[in-house]
Amino acid sequence: MQNKRRPLSLACATALVSMAMTAPQSHAALELEPLVAKTGPASTVPVAIQNARWHMNDSDINTLTFRSMETLFTTRKVPHSGQVTPLTYAEHPLDFTYNFRGKTYTPEQFLDRTYTNAMMIIKDGKVVYENYLNHSKPDTHFMGWSMTKSLTSLMVGAAVEKGLIKSLDQDITDYVTELKGSAYEGVTIRQVLQMRSGVDYEESYDFDSPGIAPRNHIMALVKNVVRFADAAKEVKRKYKPGEVFAYKTIDTAVLGLLIEKVSNGDTIAGFMTKNIWEPLGAEADGFFIMDGEPGVGREFNGAGFNAVMRDYARVGLMMLNKGKLNGKQILPTSWIEESTRPAGDEKEPVDYGYQWWTVSHTPAYSAIGLQGQFIFVDPSTNTIVVKLSYFPIEDTEEVATIESFAFFEAASKWKPE
Repeated sequence: MQNKRRPLSLACATALVSMAMTAPQSHAALELEPLVAKTGPASTVPVAIQNARWHMNDSDINTLTFRSMETLFTTRKVPHSGQVTPLTYAEHPLDFTYNFRGKTYTPEQFLDRTYTNAMMIIKDGKVVYENYLNHSKPDTHFMGWSMTKSLTSLMVGAAVEKGLIKSLDQDITDYVTELKGSAYEGVTIRQVLQMRSGVDYEESYDFDSPGIAPRNHIMALVKNVVRFADAAKEVKRKYKPGEVFAYKTIDTAVLGLLIEKVSNGDTIAGFMTKNIWEPLGAEADGFFIMDGEPGVGREFNGAGFNAVMRDYARVGLMMLNKGKLNGKQILPTSWIEESTRPAGDEKEPVDYGYQWWTVSHTPAYSAIGLQGQFIFVDPSTNTIVVKLSYFPIEDTEEVATIESFAFFEAASKWKPE
């Protein structure tokens, strides 16, 4: 039996209207984060999305945001096609321990201690361990953050192999002509690859007193009102090119401009598809986040690539096999060796090659991304570890990174039996 709704009496309706007008407001209009609002011009990106981008690295939500970037940004696909490179499995319990700061831990403890979303270990070409945590799955696309720099290095290697770049010792403005007259004039491609451009772009994100890097982050990535690489036209020179290593994403953005210039009008995603992703035999599409809408934005090639873990592992296998995978020589052996050779004096625990971090005084090297993304490769033991994480942004001492490398070293020495 249905209840029939009685019509409101005039007195009742008047009372309800009066209550609505006099009751205290229970909510306010959505407001843009104050620092975002005062930085640069207004944006057409919805306020809710700008606020979400502003908070995407926060430790209470990054386990989710780091694997859902397509919900926050315009993206550009790097499609997979053709035969998928098979992965061989010989799974084995992780029956080893590792030491960190005077204590011994198990791999199971490591997963939670270092905020792991997914991890894979490959020994002698076989997957011995694969695990997905926090509701992630094999088809989850994980943000690589600055592992994207290492992928950009692969694209530069492909361009060199094809003769599109004549020499790494050419001035980069020979190709990226819009940077003539900027601090990049007189800087070689090799110096940019090694993060020794000498330009004044401090990779510090102190938003309380923002310099050019945090301002560029807000304007290009949060608000999409400028293109990230445009900051290369504004930076000043701080050091003589080639003399001082200083890690900075703007150098990688300039390498992205280089790839666009030498590829006859192709996009970074298009060039990567043809020269890296399809030859690699990836099993899933990858994608770049963009710093603007279609027709305006560019791929954020300094830190914006997303892929499934197995395809990051295929990158590691290709590197371990000196540019070869599934019977195909994707990149020259000489490029793999050169790009993973330290450019510095190895006084610190890690050094830098061509957009790859090298483990000092060992053959090991790694792609490393913000807040715990790794493709670790140790040729001396035929070991690859892919770890995708959600380190807390408050970990300014990088304790989780240091512990991760302690685990990688133990995993590398481990011999499954």
